[in-house]
Amino acid sequence: MLKNFTWGHGIVVALGSFMIFILSLIWYFTSTWKNSELITDNYYEEELAYQNVIDAKNKATNLKELPVYHQNESGISVTFPSEINNSNSKFRIDLHRAEDQKLDIIREMELDQRNSIFIPAKVLAKGNYVLRVMWKKDNEEYQIDYDLIW
Repeated sequence: MLKNFTWGHGIVVALGSFMIFILSLIWYFTSTWKNSELITDNYYEEELAYQNVIDAKNKATNLKELPVYHQNESGISVTFPSEINNSNSKFRIDLHRAEDQKLDIIREMELDQRNSIFIPAKVLAKGNYVLRVMWKKDNEEYQIDYDLIW
């Protein structure tokens, strides 16, 4: 059998093996891709105004008391300090899911009696989220980001 194996056969086997290797790599990488979408449809325009986000985060970190989030089986709540309330502030929650834009929750909200915002568990799917808490008080914008796993 090996007597009839020439260098031409070797080239064909080598090229065939290389083609199978490349095709298997293409199949592997395309089958393991995750869906990743832009956070917003106006991503590039918002990127140009990102300095406003940096300023809002810096203002929030300089506060004496920061809003805190709590997570349990009933949902996610963000509790604000007593000096931040519905009469002097406007609130917005952005809950972003990197894998699927359809699972994002973006709402302007008001605080409840406990000075907090509540996101119920029934609107959340298991996975990683970025919770952006934004509020505007006395014409000053503030923002805090939390990474969380639901």
